[in-house]
Amino acid sequence: MAQLSPTDLKKGVVLQIDGKPYKVVDYNQKVMGRGGSIVNVRIKNLIDGSVVPKTYKGQEKVDSAEVTYQTVQYLYKDAVKFYFMEPETFEQFELQASVCEEAAPYLKEGDSLSLQFFEGTVINVELPKNLYLEVTYTEDVVKGDTTSSVLKDATLETGLVVKVPAFIKTGDVISVDTETGAYRERKKD
Repeated sequence: MAQLSPTDLKKGVVLQIDGKPYKVVDYNQKVMGRGGSIVNVRIKNLIDGSVVPKTYKGQEKVDSAEVTYQTVQYLYKDAVKFYFMEPETFEQFELQASVCEEAAPYLKEGDSLSLQFFEGTVINVELPKNLYLEVTYTEDVVKGDTTSSVLKDATLETGLVVKVPAFIKTGDVISVDTETGAYRERKKD
């Protein structure tokens, strides 16, 4: 099993503690005198979803989790599960809504993404860093009020609501950062 130093624990890294996989959701490093450092992280248990704080000192070692990834296509969801398919073998995966919680606002039928596996079990849905989604509703801008510093709400095709500049209109396709939920840019035609 690979060992990580505390400074490797950047946001998104998956580690293993007592046989369970955890994902780093927040990272903060404090450099002390004489070159030592303390790393404070918040980690999410990828089995039960709990988030716990953890502190590591400079020379401690952390076990990395042996995870694998598989590219899948998002099919649909029902009241309790999300359904994905491996495009070459047509193998289907049913995931509880709790596993898809963070990804759900970005999921669009037919999109490709990755499932993360730990010991044969899906533990996480990995989205691309940025996704293009269509604006299905946003208020029209008041004439003359088109400065780019004015932000307004826009509802996207997945139901996600994001803040966008005033010039964005219903029907525009925009790029959204899946980590922060922030507007990035309007798609060029």
